[in-house]
Amino acid sequence: MKKHTMEDLVSLCKRRGFIFQSNEIYGGLQGLYDYGPLGVELKNNLKKSWWNSMIYERDDIEGIDSSILTNPLVLKYSGHEDTFSDPLQDCRDCNSRWRADHIEEGKCPNCGSENLTDPRPFNLMFKTSVGPVEDGSSFAYLRPETAQNIFTNFKNVMDSTPHALPFGIAQIGKAFRNEITPRNFIFRVREFEQMELEFFVRPGEDEKWHKEWTEMRLKWWQEQGLSSDNIELYHVPEDELAHYSKATVDIMYRYPHGLEELEGIANRTDFDLGSHTKGQKQLSIFSKVAENTQSNAKLAVQDLETKEWFLPFVIEPSAGVDRGFLAILNEAYEEEALEGGKTRIVLHLKPHLSPIKAAVIPLKRNDSNIVEKAVNLKNKLQRTISGKVLLENTGNIGKNYRKHDEIGTPASITVDFQSLDDDTFTVRDRDSMQQERVSLEEIRQFLEENYEI
Repeated sequence: MKKHTMEDLVSLCKRRGFIFQSNEIYGGLQGLYDYGPLGVELKNNLKKSWWNSMIYERDDIEGIDSSILTNPLVLKYSGHEDTFSDPLQDCRDCNSRWRADHIEEGKCPNCGSENLTDPRPFNLMFKTSVGPVEDGSSFAYLRPETAQNIFTNFKNVMDSTPHALPFGIAQIGKAFRNEITPRNFIFRVREFEQMELEFFVRPGEDEKWHKEWTEMRLKWWQEQGLSSDNIELYHVPEDELAHYSKATVDIMYRYPHGLEELEGIANRTDFDLGSHTKGQKQLSIFSKVAENTQSNAKLAVQDLETKEWFLPFVIEPSAGVDRGFLAILNEAYEEEALEGGKTRIVLHLKPHLSPIKAAVIPLKRNDSNIVEKAVNLKNKLQRTISGKVLLENTGNIGKNYRKHDEIGTPASITVDFQSLDDDTFTVRDRDSMQQERVSLEEIRQFLEENYEI
């Protein structure tokens, strides 16, 4: 198998409509990307798989969808205003800017100059004005993570759902970080999406749950198609832990540019609930501010036996959707040698992630009877398949097969002249390229049994 590069993945994404540079017709905007027709399907399928595993397959997790604009007090008391920054250095010769930890041997990565400024902190949070007057007195942040609005909604969820510990709150949503040097395609960007769970447990049970969630998340990524050969667990050393973390395990994936973090599973202890509880107590002395707050709300749980209140500890599995997308694309991509010196590009995607679940292809696109038969079959399948079924009525049959190999369609169904006589169709498997004749009555069951779609 030929080893592929990031450039191969970028080329495929643009050529086949997975991902485009955002605002490309105006020169683009660094660190921002748009998901195209196939990309949005794959991305949504990945999020759906995560949501199913977290919300529908468990009885101890609830989902929310919180706002992106964030009250600055939330990020003040969470510690983000003081700690959410990267060290920045400028090159005085070429005027480029770099994160200090990306500069090796004291030289500018762009021009090699050693004429660099001293490192200084750079706040990563995007700030925006709220209301009609931009006077600096009323502002909000675009959330830098999805976690904090889970913590601020802790009491709301506890009061409205019948849960006792352990239980979790999950959400998928956009987050924004003003990265100094966006890089490696969609791996490090300024606008991205997170799949995040805050799982609340009793103090003393946190280490057990941290281990269990690490194992569960590792297994889930393997079920999405990632090979264990390309995954490593990194137990973050104490001197590298985030300010809120007691312990963190990073699931590292071997991307084309190297081994990097795919998901982090952190033991956040009671830091966040404790910080927001302290924040509310401090606010309560300012009556004008407190009028519109839940200053007396307890972000705590009562022990039904002792009647004592305590702050739960939190285990947080947090994954990047975009990083997951890139990992799955990288894992699935293969340039396969065929007989006669030919090659084909194929995406070996798991069927539940594939953007197109099945392609229905008329053998002759200008034959009205065959096309009508194909349209009817496509509509019949689409009514029972959760996901997109595509009528592929372009090009010749060989090119259509190659196209759907390249975009990861697990099954291509050809409607030919025999189909007009006996209602049977040729189903071609993406990975093996083997073909099987299947009747109209059996085709739905065939797809379900062989592709779980």
